[in-house]
Amino acid sequence: MAEQQPGSSRFLRTTGQHAEIEPDPFTDGGFVLSIGGAEQSHVNLADPGDIFYEYLRRIGHVVDLAAPWGEPITALHLGAGALTLARYIQATRPGSVQYAVELERELLDFVLAQLPLPEGTQLHTVIGDARDALAGLPAELRFDVVILDIFSGPEAPEHIACTEFYQEAAARLTPRGVLIVNVGDEPGLTLVRSQVAALRRAMTDVAAFAEAGMFTGRYPGNIILTGTQGPWPEVWTAALTARGPHPAKVLAGVELDVLSD
Repeated sequence: MAEQQPGSSRFLRTTGQHAEIEPDPFTDGGFVLSIGGAEQSHVNLADPGDIFYEYLRRIGHVVDLAAPWGEPITALHLGAGALTLARYIQATRPGSVQYAVELERELLDFVLAQLPLPEGTQLHTVIGDARDALAGLPAELRFDVVILDIFSGPEAPEHIACTEFYQEAAARLTPRGVLIVNVGDEPGLTLVRSQVAALRRAMTDVAAFAEAGMFTGRYPGNIILTGTQGPWPEVWTAALTARGPHPAKVLAGVELDVLSD
């Protein structure tokens, strides 16, 4: 069990905000990363395979399906946060090789100093803009999973929230690779709709995974989009719906047309 430590903070020069890491009083070994006073990530150092935030658990379930259970994978994280998913992949797929891209150098240094990665984690960190960093990675690198977790509201960087970027990311996938995009949006789901359209132009097939009520367009929240290089496997729909968090819903094929831009 990880020992709970007092809270710490670090000034982030890029955004001019403060990042804080505080112990989670309800979880032994749990810590919460906040930026500008808003909770951003949760990490359980005592059990990295346990993911607290609902949308991150959904991403974790998609990663579970990307390769046979327990098999090491190559993963690229665009947007690092507290490296919750990198810790999850190491816990569930030891030996995986991972890369994490983060715009805020101070944030990544702060997280790694305060919340050390599990022993044996093979994580390469890159500081910079997600699109620039993707282009700057060694040409031969290919990933089983590319996870984009940058969009936190209806305003999204135009050079990332576009078909061209998704095509560049898709070109970095292995034959079995998937592109996973977390889209945080407001009622009406304007950003989600635009990203479904952009992903559909870049990938062979696309599915959306979220709490069932999110698809009504009445609530703010997160929808996970997954692009595949072949037809979306129907067995994945059943698996994701069963794994939750509940109530869970997956839209694929013609059902996804309700989110067409």
